[in-house]
Amino acid sequence: MYAVVEINGKQYRAEKGATLRVDRFDAEKGSSLSLDKVLLLSGDEVKIGVPYVSGAMVKTVVQEEIKGDKIIVFKYKPKKDYRRTRGHRQRYTLLKVEEILG
Repeated sequence: MYAVVEINGKQYRAEKGATLRVDRFDAEKGSSLSLDKVLLLSGDEVKIGVPYVSGAMVKTVVQEEIKGDKIIVFKYKPKKDYRRTRGHRQRYTLLKVEEILG
């Protein structure tokens, strides 16, 4: 059984026991979250929401906050002696799926 869940405007496939790496949001480590924006629920039969499946919920637990790989942004303009180097590391929250209720 799996579900497609919307978190912060992005869609993720959630299965029981799986770990989801989502964009960072404020939540304490070890706290539980109930995600009610379920777009699709698949089990014995497939339920598709309009836009969400009513009564469906995914229960998760916040594991930790991590940083992604470093991304280098390099801008330049040829023949003008213009060069800029910037770095960026995206922050993510890891969610462990405990249960899918439908």
